[in-house]
Amino acid sequence: METAGTDGGGHERELSHIVELVSSTDSASEDQIIPLLNESDKPKINIFTVSYPRRKSSKDQIVRLIETETSPFTQFIVWVWGGSRYSGLLCMASSSTVYCIMEVLLDVCSAQAIPLFEVAFIRCVVISILSLIWLRRSGEPIFGPANVRNLLVSRALTGCVSLLAFIYSIQKLPISQALVLSFTTPLMASVAARFILHENLKITDVAGIAFSFFGVLFLLGSPTSIEGTEVRVSGGATALGVHGAGHVFAVLIGLVSSLAGGVSYCFIRAAAKASEQPVGTIFSFGLLSSAVVAICMIISQDLVLPSFYSFILMIFLSILAFFAELFLARGLQLEKTSKVANIQYLEVALYQLWGMGSLRLALSFGNVVGCFLVFVSACCTMYFGPEKEME
Repeated sequence: METAGTDGGGHERELSHIVELVSSTDSASEDQIIPLLNESDKPKINIFTVSYPRRKSSKDQIVRLIETETSPFTQFIVWVWGGSRYSGLLCMASSSTVYCIMEVLLDVCSAQAIPLFEVAFIRCVVISILSLIWLRRSGEPIFGPANVRNLLVSRALTGCVSLLAFIYSIQKLPISQALVLSFTTPLMASVAARFILHENLKITDVAGIAFSFFGVLFLLGSPTSIEGTEVRVSGGATALGVHGAGHVFAVLIGLVSSLAGGVSYCFIRAAAKASEQPVGTIFSFGLLSSAVVAICMIISQDLVLPSFYSFILMIFLSILAFFAELFLARGLQLEKTSKVANIQYLEVALYQLWGMGSLRLALSFGNVVGCFLVFVSACCTMYFGPEKEME
């Protein structure tokens, strides 16, 4: 009996020892776990809910990568290029701004007088090289897809005719008249788009272009503006005026330039939309125009060896001309012709504002009214245009 009691007592002591070990282990575990499981920091998952990391699509990752690694200027260019429903109008406004910058540089940077054919040749060559590099890097066919080659050829032909006719008119007519005729191109483009592209030409579109064109008439009607434009365009040379039948013929050639330019806009829009690549239209124009202008330059034998400074200025202006043409083609690709054509008149108004701000041009009633008409028309087009063209 004593043995049994002794065994029973030992068994109880052993059990109590085990209980103490278990309780001490539990208390130690609670001391380690409690700080990690405070009431304020409740766990978000448990054994009944298994959470897997949400995979982002490759498109979201690319967008996030672009947003984090690019500069604000690059993000702005990407937004203008295609990140907004106003991108077509914004691209055309960018094109007009670049052209205005070119005019300002020509006005500020004094250089030797270079014949127009020589200037056009260098510009067409640079545009062709840059557009070729663009197409190579993007992997696009150089001469465009097979279904748009006829459009590209038509765009090149009409653009080349417009360029040659403009050079002739600016040599034979007073600069003010030649520029007024050239600024009928947006009107010609809107009318041509009605027949070639079957676009609806609304009253608001016609009114916008009419307001802008009247604004240009006010701006170019200023004698100070005409004089500045003459020096700026002809590089210091004086344009030769013609009279009588020769004057009428030169005016007709100027109208041919505007008409060919307007038709060229239609082919740019059609080819850019069909190929989804506006650069092909620039390359085709630059390639053909380079050859034709080179022939005209050789026939006229009007060659001047430019100085180093003049040559660098011509190259830089040609690079700007490429980007101006690029934004123009992109704007025509995205937006209706009559909408973006009206935005082109901003070039004249912006230059006049710069001239009045820098005191190079006198502040006059015609300048103020002209700028007001152009800017009001452009703002109305920006406001009403995209909503009507959503497809």
